[in-house]
Amino acid sequence: MNLRPASPADYDRIIAVVDDWWGREVHRILPRLFLDHFHRTSLIAETPDDLAGFLVGFLSPSLPDTAYIHFVGVNPAFRGAGLARRLYETFFTLARADGRTAVRALTSPRNSGSIAFHKAMGFTATPASAHDGPATDRVLFHRTLDA
Repeated sequence: MNLRPASPADYDRIIAVVDDWWGREVHRILPRLFLDHFHRTSLIAETPDDLAGFLVGFLSPSLPDTAYIHFVGVNPAFRGAGLARRLYETFFTLARADGRTAVRALTSPRNSGSIAFHKAMGFTATPASAHDGPATDRVLFHRTLDA
């Protein structure tokens, strides 16, 4: 499996499969601008024949110690083999190389799989009521990066 930095052209590959991978409509939370402006800090995992997964993340321009993971997906055919962990660890390395000491992310309180994964990866989880507007609760994740 090859892991590489994303390119803006990867957006079409990702958006074509993301709803199927989730089993529901989620493409609206991944607009093209993320791959246009943050492709150098986003990752693609692929085999010669298939998109295996991706991570869309960026180095915060406003919080100089922080990196942010916006969206991660793993093809159902490749789940359970440690690919999500590999994507995260690669992003952590990228963030450390830029002097970042923290990584943040968020999810819906209903996404128990994401909450369990982030906790297993060393993130702390904090509930946040109305974080993204009225009746839009989230779970905020924070992880300190070791030097």
